[in-house]
Amino acid sequence: MRKHLGLAALLLLATSSLLLAHDLFLKLENYFVPPRTPVRMAVLNGSFTASEGPVTPDRLRDLSVVGSAGRVALSHEAWRPQGDTTWLTLTTGAAGTYVVGASLLPREIALAAKDFNAYLEEDGIPDVLAARTRDGELTKNARERYQKHVKAIFQVGDLRTRAFETVLGYPAEIVPLTNPYFAIVGDTLAVRCLLDGRPVAQQLVIAGGLRDATPIPEVRVRSDTQGVARVVLRTPGKWYVKFIRMTPVQGDSVNYESKWATLTFQVR
Repeated sequence: MRKHLGLAALLLLATSSLLLAHDLFLKLENYFVPPRTPVRMAVLNGSFTASEGPVTPDRLRDLSVVGSAGRVALSHEAWRPQGDTTWLTLTTGAAGTYVVGASLLPREIALAAKDFNAYLEEDGIPDVLAARTRDGELTKNARERYQKHVKAIFQVGDLRTRAFETVLGYPAEIVPLTNPYFAIVGDTLAVRCLLDGRPVAQQLVIAGGLRDATPIPEVRVRSDTQGVARVVLRTPGKWYVKFIRMTPVQGDSVNYESKWATLTFQVR
């Protein structure tokens, strides 16, 4: 009996961890690559250091790369689940700054009140948590429709180009105002947060990353009235910038709808 109870507790803990490990990132081993070279990047479904499970190709709404040849749709065959991680492969063209993006179709999830509240706190959605607290809804279970949209900016060769500013038209998207590959340590990178193509003001934006194997502590900032958030690049490493926009929904099969955006790049 004790053995079964211990196993049940472990399964419950694992399930809770998965519920809170929601982020999705495109991450390259090296964001500086030569022209006309195969590139393999991890699709991390969980955190910036590990993937909790694969993302299958049938979930893709869009898969594109913007580089020297403009925007090109990538075949879903380039998106390959393997174990807990999905791998995206492509071949670079001429030198330039490249953007690769993936937009997923919506999914729904039902959570008990306690799990939903913990998820709001853990994943950086304090406005919804504050509203539930204010309205006395912390004991209410929740059903959420969520959709995730991810981008990575990487540098091919030495020529810096303007692909970084391309708007892919995702429901949630982060677009730098300047090329991250002109940035040096200590610079401030300004990014615009878009929701359905429009700037979103007062959006909580979180930035962090990894310097080698050491985490870069996360910082939290708010976007201004033009949807622009500013992040100080205080250390070299692989960086991410992310936001989640969640809104309550009435007269639907869900109580909330969320749109997620992440952007990754590297600072030398």
